[in-house]
Amino acid sequence: MSILAGKRAAIFGVANDHSIAWAIAQRFRAEGAELALTYPNAAIEKRVRPLAESIGVECVLPCDVSDDAQLDAAFGALRERWGEMDALVHSLAFADRDDLKGRFVDTPRQSYHVALDVSAYSLVAMARRAEPLLAPRRGAIVTMTYLGAERVIPHYNVMGIAKAALEASVRYLAWDLGETGVRVNAISAGPLRTLSAAGIAGFKTMLHHNAEHAPLRRNVTPEEVAGAALFLCSPAAAGVTGEVLHVDAGYNVMGM
Repeated sequence: MSILAGKRAAIFGVANDHSIAWAIAQRFRAEGAELALTYPNAAIEKRVRPLAESIGVECVLPCDVSDDAQLDAAFGALRERWGEMDALVHSLAFADRDDLKGRFVDTPRQSYHVALDVSAYSLVAMARRAEPLLAPRRGAIVTMTYLGAERVIPHYNVMGIAKAALEASVRYLAWDLGETGVRVNAISAGPLRTLSAAGIAGFKTMLHHNAEHAPLRRNVTPEEVAGAALFLCSPAAAGVTGEVLHVDAGYNVMGM
């Protein structure tokens, strides 16, 4: 039997066919899950709908996660359609591209606010709305982070701060939601060629450096990250919450 047969999962963050969220959607669907995908604007909708159709996903919802009204509408639609669900995947982040080029100290106040709101607070806002749907099935929430939350990655700048806030949020949410049986975890993926990564200055250098110095001497693939998400949302991870699981070919363990 497929691991997620009879399960329902909402995946936020599919931007194109290179997205981590898309790799997760494909893996979940292959394992029998019924899915809902979202898009933040019309430009992304044009990419998401054909992808959804290609794997037989009928539920595609608009949701700009910085807008409370749209969050309410999206989770209201999920409640009306499903009543209950088993997994929520939060795979989205944003920072102004110009703020990922210079020095972190020069980050404007508004850019800082936007990065923290979209990249970190959105998980809190989504978890609050998802809890009533997840609790009856003792469901799971998974988000995506990066090593820049723990260590200085040149040019990652304000995104590193946002990811650090995201990881702290995972731990606090794990405590809050744990009494209802809902688990909250994060995956710290190695560098991958995604739409958001394209905005980081020197990203190709990051890829080469990671591949040269990681214990496995390579970079990871979106499919490997999707496999970790599958584990965290499956019964096999029933006792795991509040964790940051590194899927980076081991790069995070290196000191020199």
